[in-house]
Amino acid sequence: MDMWKFFDITHRQHILCNPMSPEKLEHLIPLLLLKPGARVLDIAAGKGEFLIRLAERYRHMTGTGVDFSPYCIADARQKHQQRVPDARLHFLEMDGARYVPETFESFDLAACIGASWIYGGHRGTLQALQKLAAPESWIVVGEPYWRQEPESEYLEAIGMTRDHFGTHYQNMEAGREHGLEAVYTLVSSQDDWDRYEGLQWYAAETWASDHRNDPDVETVLKRVRESKTAYLKWGRETLGWAIYAFKKGGHCAFPGG
Repeated sequence: MDMWKFFDITHRQHILCNPMSPEKLEHLIPLLLLKPGARVLDIAAGKGEFLIRLAERYRHMTGTGVDFSPYCIADARQKHQQRVPDARLHFLEMDGARYVPETFESFDLAACIGASWIYGGHRGTLQALQKLAAPESWIVVGEPYWRQEPESEYLEAIGMTRDHFGTHYQNMEAGREHGLEAVYTLVSSQDDWDRYEGLQWYAAETWASDHRNDPDVETVLKRVRESKTAYLKWGRETLGWAIYAFKKGGHCAFPGG
């Protein structure tokens, strides 16, 4: 089935499309100290919650949100009009990895929270955002990490390898390897994870009950129930999640720039 339809079904109850609580995210917003006229880019912006919360606090910023999902872009545009209609925000429906700015190294904050796969992983994401972020700016990413060594059965169940993710420490050190300094992290609790996963189970089951004749019902329920089993059996103790706020230095930090 269409992956964006599946994602829309399973995340329709979510404010944030990742395992971070909105309350914790709110702690990060005032720490970013964006100046008037700041330019913000959010790659794989989801429903636009991060960008809109920034605009609610920093009224004179401009922001661009990019996401491939037509459902998410529609949600983000609706939130924009409802909550900050005067904010200079633009939401683009496109592959974030293909986004090219008019000027590189021009954003005061460049983010990609929870979609590092579009750049080939955590390090690839940091490298890509580095080329977009201005000197002395913020780079904010969200990334899973291994809380403990994953069992082979768990990796097989989720279709991944041990190398897909690093540890929490390795995620932060990856920034240092690219000339960035990790200055703040938000780490999801088990309760945050349970809410994120549980809302997907709830959304899938209620959608299936309301759309019994939809041809994708069996696919949705099968995928969600298998994911639920993997989470409860292994993932809950094994996989963590964090948002990392890195600071870029005042010089060009990527090769060839």
